[in-house]
Amino acid sequence: MKTLISLLICLCLTGALSAQTQVISGTITDQASGEPLFGANVLIRELSRGSSTDPDGRFMIQDLPAGSYKIEISYIGFESLVKAIEVTAGQTSRIDFKLIPGSLSLGDIQITQSPVRMNSTISALDIGLRPVKNSQDILKVVPGLFIAQHAGGGKAEQIFLRGFDIDHGTDIALTVDGMPVNMVSHAHGQGYSDLHFVIPETIERIDFDKGPYYAGKGNQNTAGFADFRLKKRLSSNLIKLEAGQFGYWRGLGMFNLLPKTDTDSRSLYLATEQVFSDGYFDSSQNLERFNSLLKYHQQLGQNHSFEFSASAFHSEWTASGQIPVRAIERGLISRFGAIDDTEGGKTTRFNLNLQLSSELNNGAFLKNQIWLSQYDFNLVSNFTFFLNDPVNGDQITQSEERTLFGSQHSYHQEHQLFDLSSSLELGAGFRQDYVDDIRLSRTFQRTTVLEDLSRGDVTENNLFLYAEEQLDLSNRLLLTGGLRYDFFSFGYDNRLTGISSTENKGIVSPKLQLSYQATDKLSFYTKAGIGFHSNDARVVVAQQGRQILPKGFGLDIGTYWKPTENLFVNLAAWQLDLEQEFIYVGDEGIVEAGGRTHRAGVDLNIRYQLNSWFYADMDLNLTRARLTQAAEGADRIPLAPDFTSIGGLNFEGKKGITGSLRYRFLGDRPANEDNSLVANGYFLLDARLNYRLGAFDFGLSIENLLNQDWREAQFETESRLRNEIAPVSEIHFTPGTLFQARLSIGVRF
Repeated sequence: MKTLISLLICLCLTGALSAQTQVISGTITDQASGEPLFGANVLIRELSRGSSTDPDGRFMIQDLPAGSYKIEISYIGFESLVKAIEVTAGQTSRIDFKLIPGSLSLGDIQITQSPVRMNSTISALDIGLRPVKNSQDILKVVPGLFIAQHAGGGKAEQIFLRGFDIDHGTDIALTVDGMPVNMVSHAHGQGYSDLHFVIPETIERIDFDKGPYYAGKGNQNTAGFADFRLKKRLSSNLIKLEAGQFGYWRGLGMFNLLPKTDTDSRSLYLATEQVFSDGYFDSSQNLERFNSLLKYHQQLGQNHSFEFSASAFHSEWTASGQIPVRAIERGLISRFGAIDDTEGGKTTRFNLNLQLSSELNNGAFLKNQIWLSQYDFNLVSNFTFFLNDPVNGDQITQSEERTLFGSQHSYHQEHQLFDLSSSLELGAGFRQDYVDDIRLSRTFQRTTVLEDLSRGDVTENNLFLYAEEQLDLSNRLLLTGGLRYDFFSFGYDNRLTGISSTENKGIVSPKLQLSYQATDKLSFYTKAGIGFHSNDARVVVAQQGRQILPKGFGLDIGTYWKPTENLFVNLAAWQLDLEQEFIYVGDEGIVEAGGRTHRAGVDLNIRYQLNSWFYADMDLNLTRARLTQAAEGADRIPLAPDFTSIGGLNFEGKKGITGSLRYRFLGDRPANEDNSLVANGYFLLDARLNYRLGAFDFGLSIENLLNQDWREAQFETESRLRNEIAPVSEIHFTPGTLFQARLSIGVRF
């Protein structure tokens, strides 16, 4: 710990070095919305020197000879812009740009040596082209990421990425405007992440990457991270209605609450949505969801900005649950039937989020954020039916009430280190989770509690600090090194036994990246780092503090390549090794040892523009995932995908017509360690067509265009049906949606 603090102090002193003379800095924003543009390209053609913007839209180019230059700005989906600037000796020249939205063009993508900026470019392109029906769909913008719903539309989706069955978020760090989504020590499982509280139309962009290589990302960041960034302001008001098969309808309203003459320096808007759906099952799923978001942003003078948001979310539903194959084969139920149709749940979340950003006199940038969430959760499930209780059945209820509170602070400065352009980021923060009455009970028809299997209170605290230095070794070679320290305190008060236990643990996570821009068409990168995910507090105390913070050791080697103006390729080979971990199985209230694992694979992402209005994209992901301490033939990781692919055709026609035809392919996967049971793969087509006429938007979206019979979520489960003599272990699954069409109409004003 002393060594880490000493290193951070040294980096602070280094970052305090004054910037060298002849610097150009500024910001790039969207003229229509005022949003900062992350990953916008800045180029001085006379010197073949360039840069790109950070998440706040800021850029800086150092060590420039005095003189006159023309700066060219480009960003995917916006019209390019050129401005002249005079650079005076010994001074910093500042210039800001406001870009006008335009058509999407791969020609606007420029290869840089920064993998972070390149992924931001992919995100901007894909969000602009891909159809989205809810916030969970935005996760699909992360190349290679799959999701699956298996509880009536109200439960958080199951996530698959890089050979992980991440369950509901164990190994991917998810945030919204910097506020964590993952719920540690959750009633249903570690890292549970419900993104349904985000209204999709409020999303401006998503920052993402795969692997544990970023010092600013901590707990759950092993397979990757995704940070949703919401709009600061609206370009127009919007009222939208959607209706579709299976009793689906949705209403959306988004309204600017300040006069147009008062929006240059500040903005305030309200967004709200209401969703209802019966679902395609034999028993109505009765999904009801309500969302609202109030967001305020104000520029405080030239160098400060303040942002405040408050949101409320409520959802409740009935579910048909996973069903066994044998029940369908025997004709006991249909493919869309249920053994126990009294499953379901309800959940609420209220959030407050405040951010203050400041540009200091020395050009450094300071961010301070504080957030508070109140969260309630109740989920009723029945996985084994009559295995344990042949009379009342095996229904269980998981519930909790949670308060989350935290803050994070960062300091960023461009400076000179060893006469080289460099930037330093320092960060610190904390998170506290207090979970009141986290409970697992045996219940009957959602109303009668038969027995408490576990019940208690969890207190979990996480303090962290980090430093990350980015050094331009040359105009083409970029070195980034980072170091992170996390300290955890776990506490569990068992209400059934009266025993209270606490455990503490710290972890150091080093990170390193090296990237090289070979030409303006080709760049290479390698990344190495250690990540981790904390185990459930109930696991920690049950194991007397052993393996509290299992590490993940990652390595990526990849390239970004743009062989022609209209073709963009990203290829990466990677591996990730996880230490021994203990897993709390919330459905059963027990602890299981997971063992060491090794995953390796290849990711290929291709974006191609056939002409000015027609685009194609494809993501291919091959993975080999194994348990390293198991015998050969019994070393498969259940439900880990071996091969996935997502892609499609997208067009932006003239006269306001846009659309897409997209596919999803998930290969067969082992459902257990010896691969004796297989989770069937699937291939699906979805389509979308939109037409804008003046202030009106008309839309048609179709899921499962070919009306395939497919299984959305699958598990190996031992269960017993009523009147069965012996239990059976086999595939249990949730059927995927039938052909489903939805119509929408919206008006902007």
